[in-house]
Amino acid sequence: MDDFNISYAVKEDNHQIFAFIKELADHEKISDEYVVSEEVLFDSLFVKKSADVLIGEVDDRPIGYALFFGNFPTSLGKAGIYIEDVFMKPEYRGHEYGRQFFKYIAAIAASRNCSRIEWICLDWNGPAKKFYESLGAVPREGWLVYRLGEDRIRQLAQE
Repeated sequence: MDDFNISYAVKEDNHQIFAFIKELADHEKISDEYVVSEEVLFDSLFVKKSADVLIGEVDDRPIGYALFFGNFPTSLGKAGIYIEDVFMKPEYRGHEYGRQFFKYIAAIAASRNCSRIEWICLDWNGPAKKFYESLGAVPREGWLVYRLGEDRIRQLAQE
């Protein structure tokens, strides 16, 4: 394995994080849904500190990132971690770097005494599902993901 390093993102990484997000959107075939700007991303990550971001580098070159934040499963009464994104440039997949990201996040979760780590996976992404299952993760049967978008949030808040 090459010289692979994971570290917390700093303000100067914002442009790279933004580029990774665009690459991930293309990979997920949902780039038309992405409206984030670099300015909004910077404000969310480095001013409001809404999420943590890890940058993975091989020989000092950024090759991937992970973005996660805390959640609170009330059924367990303890904090957890929700992983929004783990993305690796295609040419670096299959080299155990993704596993290293999950191990790193698991160590963070263990140090915080978290109850669990959760994420979602696109149903058509067979390689990702196989990878997640190789980590020992199991899909949640019987659960659907629902979403309120920004416009609907504002409408609902004013009803």
